Amino acid sequence: MTGRVRVLVAVGTDKHPFDRLTGWIEQWHPSVADRVDLTVQHGHTRAPAVPGTAPFLGHAELQDAMSGADLVVCHGGPATILEARRNGHLPIVVPRDPTYGEHVDDHQLLFVRRLGAAGLVALCESRTALVEALTAGFADPARFTVTTDDGAADARQAAVDRVGRIVEDLVASATARPRNRWWWPFSPAGHRHPSPVPPPNDGGPTR
Repeated sequence: MTGRVRVLVAVGTDKHPFDRLTGWIEQWHPSVADRVDLTVQHGHTRAPAVPGTAPFLGHAELQDAMSGADLVVCHGGPATILEARRNGHLPIVVPRDPTYGEHVDDHQLLFVRRLGAAGLVALCESRTALVEALTAGFADPARFTVTTDDGAADARQAAVDRVGRIVEDLVASATARPRNRWWWPFSPAGHRHPSPVPPPNDGGPTR
């Protein structure tokens, strides 16, 4: 591939910092600075010392960034992952780990591991895995896309449905843990639920 590669990094809106992911991007950037155009939505995390940072992006801005990106790197928020796939990306996902104070529990780890096993995301749980995925993406961005032509619409919808079912399975398995009040803004078929207002963020899945 010739030219510059457009990379979107999105950590979502969770109140916990995600310094591991932004730090890995900060360390990786100098090696590709002449070949990459970055957009980094860093949320409540310290802004990394790279170009193109913003704490938050509005919905329209996020959609524009995703549609214009060659590669999408994100945290394990279900809505962010679904939106990346809707925009034709196989997202490179680094789940938040409560061991490092990145979330209140391990639901992102469980969720993203299931998606990774199903081939719906590129799971990266280490800096080495993230750099390897980005290197592969620079060499061949098509490896991190999902087909968006009309003939593949049924397959894409089936993949979205699988994401929804995995979320619902995890919701059901978490009912014994009162702290996990899940809010999923889409039905398994990809349609928004009637109420557009999520409950207060108490550590459940976020964008």
